[in-house]
Amino acid sequence: MGVTPLGASDEQFMSRAFELAQQAEQQGEIPVGAVVVQNGQVVGEGFNSSITNQDPTAHAEVIALRAAARAVSNYRLVDSTLYVTIEPCMMCAGAMLHARVERLVYGASEPKAGAANSHRLLDFDWQNHRISILGGVLETECSALMTNFFKRKREQSAAGGLS
Repeated sequence: MGVTPLGASDEQFMSRAFELAQQAEQQGEIPVGAVVVQNGQVVGEGFNSSITNQDPTAHAEVIALRAAARAVSNYRLVDSTLYVTIEPCMMCAGAMLHARVERLVYGASEPKAGAANSHRLLDFDWQNHRISILGGVLETECSALMTNFFKRKREQSAAGGLS
């Protein structure tokens, strides 16, 4: 696993992922957005919709990977970069490995469940594919979005509102 430097368009694509995360939040979903880029073009995007779809696998990354695979007519997303606002979980990390994503760029770390750098689940010698990882792109904005979302949820819950 290698760490890649910040590219000229990384913030641009992360900004799009952030917009998607805001869409998720507007729908009452955990605010995570993801974008798959290949050859400088967005080929797939998505945001969390597990609650709406009653689907535990409907994470932003999985939705974006599915859309990208359909767009390029191949389940292998060679030479692609996945941009996501929060460090992916182990399910999403596995999907990225199977899709052969070349590069992961994420916003905020997820110390409890993050599979990229927090728990290093993408960094084993026995894996037949390596993903370069860059974290911390628009980290402040991505972290604040998540923190504020969960703060509001706790306040609503304490006030007897919807959970």
